[in-house]
Amino acid sequence: MSTYDTILYEKQRKGVLITWNRPETLNAISRQLEHELAEALDEAEQDPEVRAIVMTGMGRAFSSGYDIGGERPETVWPSGLPQHQSAAEVLDTWRTRSHAETAKLLQIWELSKPVIAAVHGWCMGGGSWYALACHMTYASEDAVFAQPEVRMISNTNFFWTLNAGYKHALRYALTGDHIDAQEALRIGIINDVVPKDELLDTCFRIVERIALVSPETVKLNLAVATRGLEMMGLRNALMLNDELSALVQSSQREDFKRHLLDARQQGGMRAFLQRRDGPFQPEPFGPRSKPRDGSPAD
Repeated sequence: MSTYDTILYEKQRKGVLITWNRPETLNAISRQLEHELAEALDEAEQDPEVRAIVMTGMGRAFSSGYDIGGERPETVWPSGLPQHQSAAEVLDTWRTRSHAETAKLLQIWELSKPVIAAVHGWCMGGGSWYALACHMTYASEDAVFAQPEVRMISNTNFFWTLNAGYKHALRYALTGDHIDAQEALRIGIINDVVPKDELLDTCFRIVERIALVSPETVKLNLAVATRGLEMMGLRNALMLNDELSALVQSSQREDFKRHLLDARQQGGMRAFLQRRDGPFQPEPFGPRSKPRDGSPAD
C-alpha cells in the first residue's frame, strides 16, 4: 500500500475510505493532493478486495475548492494579464490546466468501481466538481455547495449541469450563490441528506450492499450509466468546458477584478473574500443566509 501526505487511505467494510487531509486549508485542492488522489484511486481500482470507494474531507469541510493562496504575478491593467505574459501564453496555460483538471474528474467517472462522495461542511468550487463527478453523493445536514469563484471571473463546470439540470445549474452557476443540503437534494446534486454522525456509516452500508453483487455485474452496470452518458455527449461537453474555461479565465476586466486584487494586497485573503462575497450576502442558503447575533452576515 502506498503512503500519502495529503490524503488518508483506509480499507474497511468491503471498500476504502479516501480522506482529503489538508484541514488547515479546508482541504483546498493542491497539485500534490490531485496527484496523490489519482494514485489512490488507481490503487483502489486494482485491489480486488475494494468493491467501492468513499471519499470525504478531514475537519470542517469536504473541500474549499482549488487552492488560490500563494504568490501570484502582478496583474497588468487594463488587460488583466499577468506581468510578462502574453495573451497567447495565458490562454495556453489555462487550456492546459483545464484539460488536466477534467482528466482528474473523468478518472473518477470512468472507474470500474463506484465512488461515493460523503460531503460535510463546505464543498466549494472545484471541490463541488469532485463531489458531483462521483457516482453517488451523500451530504450531512451542515453541507454547503457553491461555485463562488464565478464572482471573481472564473468558470463553472458541466458536471453541475449534468447533475442539477440546465435551469437549476444556471441559477447557481451565474451567481455563485450558496446551496444548503436540502436545496442540494431538491435540485438533484446529492442522493440524500443524513445526520453528520451517520454520514460515513450510511455510505459504507451502501458499499456493503454493492459488495453483495458480483463485481463484474457492478462494473458493467456502472458502465451502462457512465459510458452511456459519454455516448450522449458528456465527454464532448467537458472538452468544450475546458476551452470555454480558458476564455473565461483570460477575459479579465479591470472594473470587475481590480478591487478584489487591491483588497487582497491590502488585507490578505480574508479581505479578498469579504470584498468578493460581501455584495452577495446574505446568501440564499447556508450559514451565511442570515445575520449572526444581529450583526451583518460575514
